[in-house]
Order: sequence, then C-alpha cells, then structure tokens
Amino acid sequence: TLLFGSALAQPTLLIRNLKYFDCYFRHSFDQNPKVFRRYFFLFIVLELLSFALIRKNNLKWDVSLFNSTNVVTGNTMAATQGAKEYLNLKEENENLANENKTLLTRLAALEEGKARPDFFLKVDSLFSNRFEFTVAKVINSTTALANNYITINKGSEEGLSSGMAVVGPRGVVGQVMSCSAHFSRIYSVLHQEFRISSEVLNATLRNDNQTALGLSLWDGVSSRKVNLGTIDKFKPVSVSDSVVTSSQNLVFPSGFLIGKVTKVETPTNAAFHEIEVELATDFGGLTYVYVVNNRIVNEQLKLESDNE
Repeated sequence: TLLFGSALAQPTLLIRNLKYFDCYFRHSFDQNPKVFRRYFFLFIVLELLSFALIRKNNLKWDVSLFNSTNVVTGNTMAATQGAKEYLNLKEENENLANENKTLLTRLAALEEGKARPDFFLKVDSLFSNRFEFTVAKVINSTTALANNYITINKGSEEGLSSGMAVVGPRGVVGQVMSCSAHFSRIYSVLHQEFRISSEVLNATLRNDNQTALGLSLWDGVSSRKVNLGTIDKFKPVSVSDSVVTSSQNLVFPSGFLIGKVTKVETPTNAAFHEIEVELATDFGGLTYVYVVNNRIVNEQLKLESDNE
C-alpha cells in the first residue's frame, strides 16, 4: 500500500518508503530467512508495478525513463554492431587485399603499356600484361637486424618461387629468397644485399624528357630510410620528389612507389648526388603483401645468358 500510494501521490515519497522496506526486510531476513525468501519476489513485483504507475501518472518521470531506456538501448545496439564488425574484420581485410590485387594488376599493365614522349615505341599487350599478383599474409617479420626477413603463408604450391618481387599496399617490400610448399621467406628492402633499380620523378625531369635512374639500397641504420645512388649530379633532384621502380627492373613492375626524397647533397668533386629516401612502406605494420610473377622472365634470362 505504501508503495502504491507513493507512486500515485508524490514520487519523492517512494524513496523514503524504499528505505523503510529495506530496514524491514533486513530485520525479516535475520528473524526468519524462509519467510524473507517467500515474500521477496512479491516485493520485486510490487516494485516494478510501482514504477509503471509512476511512469503512467507523472510526465517528468515518463520522459526521463524513456530517455534512459533509449540511451541503454542505443549503447547495447552500438556494442552489438561493434562486436559484429570486429568478428567480420578478418574477412573484410581479406576481401580488401583481393580487391587491391586486382587493382595492382591493372595498374601494372597500364604503367608498362604507357608510351613515353621520348620513345617511339608501341608496347604489345603480352609485354604490358606480363605481371601477375598473388595475395599473401605476413606471419613473421623483423626490422631491427642488420639483414631483415619476412615470412608469408604462401609457397611453391601457390606458384611462388625464389626471385619473385614483393610489394605491399603502399610500395615496394622486397624479393622472395626461398620457398617451401606452403611458406616463403622474403629478404626485405631492409637487407644490405637488396638492390633495386629506381627512378626519380618530378615536373622538371618530365618536361625535359629526362630520366634520373639510380640504385636504392639500405645502409643498415634506420628502418624508414634508404639511400639512392648513381644519379648524375646534373639531373635536377629535390626534396619531396617521388622515387619509384624504374622500367629497367627484371622482376618489379615499373612505377611502384619506393618512397620520397628527404635529403639531397652533392659533394663538389663527386659525379653523383647523395640522396636519402623515406620509405613508403611501414615494415613494422605489414599485414598483407603481393608477390609479383613476371610470366616471361625466363625467356629474357635465357636470351641474355645465351649471348654472354
């Protein structure tokens, strides 16, 4: 009766009555636990009924309860959706990696088939489409050694073999060193024996129909920097210029990003620039990579070896 009366009259009385019932039930439990258990559920039912009457007869409480319910419901739905998205994250990443593979294949074909203004050459479709890509997941890697390696979850059974190029979502990664049936080991750009033919891109070189070709190599110091050498000091090179794979690569498609120039020095008596390049690839955060297969590389190698 007290609960119903407080609900219908003044809601503030409910709090005082609840305190009274709290003391009463504590005393009842101490005197007779069985009686307490018997009437406890009845008390809960009366409580719920009281709140329902408060909601029905008091607009302020009705609005507050409605808003609180919305907040709880919204937070619950958001948490549920977040859990679903997290559980589907692996599948989404795999789908994105496969989509990137398709885009990379098209990009490589376009770059290889693109005519340069200084060359009177029409590239045939077989040559421009000679690269194919295989998606692989990184399962182990190092960045702090003098020579660093990456292990991926694809091997010879998926058509991989030593010597194949490896690129990532942001740029060049390295080259396949060895393969087992289901795994491959890559020596990354952060390896002192890795060399890659590189080209500097900027507006001045493009307008003058010049190419600035050199070799990028790691000096074993920073995992974010490589050195670019053998570029003629008379070629215009500036900070922030892009550095990409050149067309003189046997296994890498041309035009894939290596990084950007962060420092250029030209010693007085030197023939070449001394160039520092910030790598585009974050080797500490690699998850997926793309192994590149040049489908006609053996033909080129055989021809070159026969004429040596």
